[in-house]
Amino acid sequence: MAKTKPGKKDLDSYTIKGTNKVVRPGDCVLMRPSDSDKPPYVAKVEKIEADHRNNVKVRVRWYYRPEESIGGRRQFHGAKELFLSDHFDVQSAHTIEGKCIVHTFKNYTKLENVGGEDYFCRFEYKAATGGFTPDRVAVYCKCEMPYNPDDLMVQCEGCKDWFHPSCMGMTIEEAKKLDHFLCSDCSSDDDTKRSLNSFPVSPAAEAKVEPKRRKR
Repeated sequence: MAKTKPGKKDLDSYTIKGTNKVVRPGDCVLMRPSDSDKPPYVAKVEKIEADHRNNVKVRVRWYYRPEESIGGRRQFHGAKELFLSDHFDVQSAHTIEGKCIVHTFKNYTKLENVGGEDYFCRFEYKAATGGFTPDRVAVYCKCEMPYNPDDLMVQCEGCKDWFHPSCMGMTIEEAKKLDHFLCSDCSSDDDTKRSLNSFPVSPAAEAKVEPKRRKR
């Protein structure tokens, strides 16, 4: 950890102006952008310090939204997805608007309800090069795309792979009504002629099948 400069002191916490919310190093926060039309920036607080005039500054590590990255937003990026960047900065603590939670990808997919302060991160991002860690992830469906937790997917009881209903010629409404599902590779020619309702999709109550419900 960098040493505090003379005349400055490290703080254990900072109370967000106008609230009773306390921010500590390690917390994730929402920071006010200069352009009021943009959503708040998301950052991880690394350090809090005050100068001799008691002006409080925070050293942060920025999270990038997919559209802020060099490659831009892609089909498999979730609406609440963030990338933990290698971009560090020092900002006035007064620009902190609130706190948020950046979940691991695995924990995010297990949430019963996704609130406004819930985000997730599965990649680290190098701001200068646009590189990601990890640079490869598992793909699903015949479209061979990584999993987007916002999209409903159904699991084949044969090969156990997950599929988008649209890639299987189904609507989301049809997929939700199914009790079971076999992909085209696992079903025989005769099976594909049957009604969709006779196919062996995962139960609608299963976490990875139901789209996340947003709190309002």
